Amino acid sequence: MSGRIRVLVVDDSALMRQMLSSVLGADPAIEVVGTAPDPLVAREKIKALNPDVLTLDVEMPRMDGLAFLEKLMTLRPMPVVMVSSLTEHGTEVALRAMELGAVDVFCKPGDAQGGLLAHGGELIEKVKAAAVARIRPLGGAQAAPRPRLAVTTVYRSTETLVAIGSSTGGVEALRDIIAALPPDAPPIVVTQHIPPRFSTSFANRLDSLAAVRVVEAVDGERIVSGHVFIAPGDRHLAVRRSGASLVTHVYDGPTVSGHKPSVDVLFHSVAESCGAKAVGVILTGMGRDGADGLLAMRQAGAATLGQDEASCVVYGMPKAAHEYGAVERELPLSRMAEEILKVCAADGQRTRS
Repeated sequence: MSGRIRVLVVDDSALMRQMLSSVLGADPAIEVVGTAPDPLVAREKIKALNPDVLTLDVEMPRMDGLAFLEKLMTLRPMPVVMVSSLTEHGTEVALRAMELGAVDVFCKPGDAQGGLLAHGGELIEKVKAAAVARIRPLGGAQAAPRPRLAVTTVYRSTETLVAIGSSTGGVEALRDIIAALPPDAPPIVVTQHIPPRFSTSFANRLDSLAAVRVVEAVDGERIVSGHVFIAPGDRHLAVRRSGASLVTHVYDGPTVSGHKPSVDVLFHSVAESCGAKAVGVILTGMGRDGADGLLAMRQAGAATLGQDEASCVVYGMPKAAHEYGAVERELPLSRMAEEILKVCAADGQRTRS
């Protein structure tokens, strides 16, 4: 993309449109080319202004954000960052929006003016990530969860832990992987860059789609097969030993690699706690969080997989990990679930032989 990122701001609040425009326009790489109070006005401005990125409010008059997004991603796919309030309804709708193709979500702060100033950098980074994202039309290969793999008993006796890290585009990627797993799948720990409170709704949504049990991690849980543990949106998730068992360690602390939760925190803890009895997976996302930790896992003997460029929404984190020498093999998203199970099964067979 040459020149500045052209953004159209869509929000029914005149004050919010003004503040969003001010925050985004302060970055020299971004130009706010227009605003719209609702989707019907936005539709005409998209045609006239041809923006690179759309920021889209969830709840609006005349047509709600979801209905508009579905039409947009079917007829004119483009990068969209959802702007959502931190309510239960807001988080559910925003997660559904990402399933429909929105690149990311930005939470409206409670104190609109002060909050936007404090979190403006986060919005700017999300818009920049969206501008380079690979957007697919709704109804394409990425639109629906992958078929669930055949259930097998070969995974029950393995002690291998799977650790997955993801960011931009990861909500959809994780859905595709986790929905494909059999109920006796190896235990999985996940760090996805996601706003606070969204992680609860995200875990519940995945749990409704999957044969495995998906939960938001809390401190001190025993990690067992058939379960997926999602890092809370404002806490780090690590793994530690407690006797013969692995347990979750969920804690507050400073950002690591620019994030909380941090993929590096998770991967480093798995390298230390599990050594070669682990599989590390790095998925789509902006930046390089996870590259250092995944290398530590590989050096400890773990198998390491990365999502390939063609299937990533943003080939940032997998690229950084690959260039760092942390990734053994790159795979398309469509093959990732099956490969995770194959690697775990092979590890269990080596252990028993």
